[in-house]
Amino acid sequence: MNKTIRRASVFCMLLVLALLVRVTWVQAYEGQALADDKNNRRNTIAKYANPLGNIIVGGQAVTGSQPTGGKDFAYKRTYTDGPLYAPVTGYSSQVYGAKGLEGVYEDILNGSDNRLKTFMDVLTNRRAEPGNVLTTIDPDVQKAGYDALQGKQGAAAAIDPATGEILALVNNPSFDPGRITGANDGKAWEELSADQGKAMENVALRKPQAPGSTFKLVTMAAALENGLFSSIDAPTGVQDPYVIPGTTTPLKSEAATPACNNVSLRTALRLSCNNVFAELASKLGQDKMRAMAEKLGFNMKIDTPVRTDPPSKYPTKKMSVDQVAQTGIGQFDVQATPLQMAMVSAAIENGGKLVSPHMVTDVTDSNGNVLESLRNAPSTQVMSERTASMLRDAMRTVVSEGGGKPAQVSGAEVGGKTGTAQRGVNNSLPPLAWFTSYGKLGGKQVVVAVVIENSDTDRSEIGGGRLAAPVAQKMMEAWLKKK
Repeated sequence: MNKTIRRASVFCMLLVLALLVRVTWVQAYEGQALADDKNNRRNTIAKYANPLGNIIVGGQAVTGSQPTGGKDFAYKRTYTDGPLYAPVTGYSSQVYGAKGLEGVYEDILNGSDNRLKTFMDVLTNRRAEPGNVLTTIDPDVQKAGYDALQGKQGAAAAIDPATGEILALVNNPSFDPGRITGANDGKAWEELSADQGKAMENVALRKPQAPGSTFKLVTMAAALENGLFSSIDAPTGVQDPYVIPGTTTPLKSEAATPACNNVSLRTALRLSCNNVFAELASKLGQDKMRAMAEKLGFNMKIDTPVRTDPPSKYPTKKMSVDQVAQTGIGQFDVQATPLQMAMVSAAIENGGKLVSPHMVTDVTDSNGNVLESLRNAPSTQVMSERTASMLRDAMRTVVSEGGGKPAQVSGAEVGGKTGTAQRGVNNSLPPLAWFTSYGKLGGKQVVVAVVIENSDTDRSEIGGGRLAAPVAQKMMEAWLKKK
C-alpha cells in the first residue's frame, strides 16, 4: 500500500469514527431532548392522536375532545362555555401551542407525564391514559362575575381568604378558545390578534395597572404596622388643602376641600382623602412602603399555578419624596392586577394572614388517584391581627356610609375600598374604576377585586363605587348565598 492510499484510508477511518461518535452522542445524550422538543411535529401529532384529559370546574369537565376525521391530528380540543372559563383554562391548539392551565399541565392532559405510566405503558413505550386537573373555581361565582361585566371592559378575581382558593377569574371581553384549537383555524387566530390581544389578555391575572385609591389599604396597613397611628378614629393632623413635599400644586381629593382637613383614618378611607395617604407614604418612606407592598405580593411572580407575569409592582428604583407620596394613593408607578388587590383584601379579612392563591386543588390520573395536591397552600402572617381588624372596621364604613354602598349584600358583613386611577399621557385615557372588598356570612367568607377599563359611562361619572362595586356585589352574593 503506497503512502497516498494509506493516508486516505486513515482519513476515511477517522471520518467513520467521528460519525459513530456523533451518532452515539445524538442517540445517547441528545435523543430524549430532541424527541421532547416542542418543534418536533411528531409530538404534536402524538398529543392529538387520542382524547385529552380534562379541566374540571365544580365537578364537571369544561373541556373535551372531538374527532377531526384527519389523519395526523385525530382529535382536537373543545370547550364548554369557552368565553366564560377562558381566563382559567387558556387554550390547547394544534398550531399555536398551549397556554393557561392547558399549558401548565400539558403533560398530564396528554398522557406523557411519567407519573401516569403503568408498567405496561413503560414496557411498550406508549402514552398513558391522560389525567385530569381539578380546579378551585366555583361556577356560580364565575358566572355571576361574567354576567355582571357584560357591557363593560374589565376583569375580576375572587378568593376564599381562609384557603387561598381562587373562586373566579373573569375577563370581558373574552374569547372562545375552541375557535383556535384546530389545524385550520388561522383566520380566527388572525381576528383575535388583530384585536391587539384584548380578548385574549388575562387581565385578572397578568395585566397590572394603576390601582388608584384601592392601594390606600396598603398605605394604611404600613402606617398602622409602623406605629404612625394606634387608632383609626384619632385626627391625623393632615391639612386640606395639602401640597405634596417637593411640589407647589395642591393635591385634590374626591371630597371637596376642606372635607379632608385633619380627619381620622376611618374618615380618610371613607372619603378617599388623597392628602392623608400621600402624607402617610411620604412619612413612611419608600423602603417601608415597599416592604408592606411586597409582603402582600407585589414584585413577586406568583404561581397559581399559572404565573402572574408580569407581576404587580411597587417601584424599586430610588424615588423622590413627591413620587413616594404619589405611590401612597396608588399612582406614579404602582401597578396591580385584580388578583393582587384581592390578595390585599384576603390578608385583611383573614386576620393578617395571607394564604397563597391557587386555582387547582388536585391533579389526578384517569382513575381519580391524586398525583399532586395543592389543597394545603402555604400562608404568611403579613400584618398583625390588630391592624387587620382596624382595616376591616374602616372598610365596613366605606360600604355602609361611603362610595362602596353598591357592594352591600343583604344580611352579610361587607367591607371595601373604591378606587379611580388616572392613566394615559396627561390623563388622556378614561380612568380605571376599581373596587376591592371582603364579605362574610354564616361562616363563609370571600374577597373580590374588580377593575373596569372602559364602559359607556360619561368620564365625569367614572368611579369604583358606581362601576366596579356592583360587579363585586354580584360575585360576593353568589358565594355567600350559595346553598
